[in-house]
Amino acid sequence: MSLLKIQGGRVVDPAHGRDEVADIWVDRGLIIAIPTDPNIKPDRIIDASGDVVMAAGVDVHCHVVGSKVSAGRALRPEEARRGGGFARSADPRSRSGTRGTIPSTYSTGAQYAGLGYATALDAAIAPLGARQAHLEFQDTPILDKAFLILLGNNHYVMERLRNGESDPERLSAYVAWILATTGALGVKVVNPGGVETWKQGGSRIAALDDIVPGFATTPRQILVGLAETVERLGVPHPLHLHGLNLGLPGNAETTLETMRALDGRRAHFAHIQFHSYGGDPGDSASLRSDVPRLVEYFQAHPNLSLDVGQVMFGEATAMTADGAVGQFLHELTGRKWFSHDVELETGCGIVPITYENKSFVHALQWAIGLEWYLSVDDLWRVALSTDHPNGAAFMAYPHVIALLMDKGLRDEMLAAAPALVRERCGLADHCREFSLSEIAIITRAAPARLMGLPNKGHLGPGADGDLTIYRPDADIRRMFSMPR
Repeated sequence: MSLLKIQGGRVVDPAHGRDEVADIWVDRGLIIAIPTDPNIKPDRIIDASGDVVMAAGVDVHCHVVGSKVSAGRALRPEEARRGGGFARSADPRSRSGTRGTIPSTYSTGAQYAGLGYATALDAAIAPLGARQAHLEFQDTPILDKAFLILLGNNHYVMERLRNGESDPERLSAYVAWILATTGALGVKVVNPGGVETWKQGGSRIAALDDIVPGFATTPRQILVGLAETVERLGVPHPLHLHGLNLGLPGNAETTLETMRALDGRRAHFAHIQFHSYGGDPGDSASLRSDVPRLVEYFQAHPNLSLDVGQVMFGEATAMTADGAVGQFLHELTGRKWFSHDVELETGCGIVPITYENKSFVHALQWAIGLEWYLSVDDLWRVALSTDHPNGAAFMAYPHVIALLMDKGLRDEMLAAAPALVRERCGLADHCREFSLSEIAIITRAAPARLMGLPNKGHLGPGADGDLTIYRPDADIRRMFSMPR
């Protein structure tokens, strides 16, 4: 059977401006126009009357394969034990690793599909780890997968930018070669020059014009040089950027300066929540939201896009190519830490985290993420993410959606947080509640467009037949957790 008709559902497809009751036809895995010949009969009909039909979800920023993810699973065996994730069945088809913030590759595909997602982008793979990433992708079912290649601390890149004297032809040739050789979708920059400096035992790079020891270049030159190269090569996805000073009070000033430094060049700001803090550097008690100032600049510059990196309360695993951040979190929390970056021109820091609603810092991070979603007018440049598994596991997406659609739920959770959170951010002032169409934009249509995938994130003819049927439910979290 190859011809499928999904009949009478509420089709929510913002890429085509649709929110209407209609039929969707799928032929051999592709959506087609509704046949005009009355003699054409579907092989199968799904009656979606009363249900919501959307394109399947697209995740533009997660960490699901590669050396750091494997190391994270090894670091946290207690998650699988506590969750009963190790198979106890004699059935040879059974699999382990179904629980915790870092499920196995096989479970990852199944769990994403269970939420109605069909595409995921791993946002940080070292060039030398590309082969492993592809092998793990082969064991991740159902999902269409891709990854970004890490070049922000690559020695050859920094040599080409020495003394600010860019060598655009050789740099472009190298980036084109490494994208083709590794099979990557695009380029990722993490703490440009800062990871290399940390690995050399140097002091932290805190400003865009600090010098990277041994390379006579700066973070500004690295990010601008690579942004220009990505543009020159016509890579569909813009430079994907994790900037300086992640998680530190006052880092919003660096984020704003980074946006200005790009000067019209395309860039996607990863997990922006972790880069949006006001306050005095080194004084966590001074932490506050600086979202309004960043949003004002972001909205005026259409070359920029972002994903939020929403923090949710509960277990998470910090997993970052910014090795210095891994060490910082280990020293801050006292939790176990693993730095896994042998022979890689990048870092890899892994630390377990438990986000608690009674912690001022954690609750403020939670509130700042929601403040970002609720502040931006142009949602076509915004993607939902938890920076899985850094802010939370991707299984928390239905809860994030519920918070965006229900101000009462937000207010209830905010009331349980320390009172100082309401003084240090503007979340309580936001009355906005997202519509289903707006949810479809940030979870499907916008991420697909940002990744340069014209066959994803919409229900028009020619799109992949990846779609999800939801049964309406007053409990929004349950609705998006258990698609029909």
